Amino acid sequence: MRIADVLRNKGSAVATVRADASVAELVAALAEHNVGAMVVVADSGIAGIVSERDVVRRLHDRGADLLAAAVADIMTAEVFTCSPKDSVDSLTVLMTEHRIRHVPVVADGDLVGIVSIGDVVKSRISQLEEGQDQLTAYIAQG
Repeated sequence: MRIADVLRNKGSAVATVRADASVAELVAALAEHNVGAMVVVADSGIAGIVSERDVVRRLHDRGADLLAAAVADIMTAEVFTCSPKDSVDSLTVLMTEHRIRHVPVVADGDLVGIVSIGDVVKSRISQLEEGQDQLTAYIAQG
């Protein structure tokens, strides 16, 4: 299964936030879009990625003052991306090796989607169910 298949099933909408937005604006956007991470964008493209975990970890250190800080202050600037042509298996390896849960999908330099670890698990379950259905049908034909 390819990343393009995952995006076809889940959709290609990506919640984004600007690097100069406040953390308070980020938190509101995470809640509004019901997502756990957002791609941070700048005029030049993807500037980073920021998650609920980033907010929580920094809140512990900085307290409520963090809400006035810029997203750029808490985002992860090194962003691993994938292509719609990549396999879900290769994405699973990338996520596991780098301990990341969200990967933006980029095609021809454009942000075209985002895949979460939940999307990967869901696609794997779907593959397993399809295989089980095929085996059941084969055995029933007997």
